[in-house]
Amino acid sequence: MNTPDQNFDALNLILPKAPEPMGVYKPFLQVGNTVYVSGHGTLKSDGTFIVGKIGDNMTMEEGKLAAKQVGLAMLATLKENLGSLDKIKQVIKVLGMVNCTPDFAEHPFVINGCSELLAAIWGEELGIGVRSAVGMSSLPGAIPVEIEAQFLLHG
Repeated sequence: MNTPDQNFDALNLILPKAPEPMGVYKPFLQVGNTVYVSGHGTLKSDGTFIVGKIGDNMTMEEGKLAAKQVGLAMLATLKENLGSLDKIKQVIKVLGMVNCTPDFAEHPFVINGCSELLAAIWGEELGIGVRSAVGMSSLPGAIPVEIEAQFLLHG
């Protein structure tokens, strides 16, 4: 059985640099054995953000890829603060916010981009937590997806 770090390496994905806060908040907070990761956006490896509105100038498939990119940004924050994904035992909760048109109704499909990434790293049992996926009329910087999450650490 592979470790989370080994599973990530096998995916051949590139982490962006962990994002800096865009306001007065902490991107990462550990309380006991629980880690809270603030809302992250669609930060790419080149330091730019994916922008757009799903149902307007982005398809739901493009939104799903954007949600995967948000997952990578969160993983970068986790690795920067913990040193290794292996320190995380389980995904507890994911809250996904989708910047979309009022008639768009496939929010869960979009947020699956992040959830599928987490499941690939920690496995189906520990990588899938509880989740909410909701629509928003706008998000900071016109990003299409913002996601926050909670994780349980070992021991």
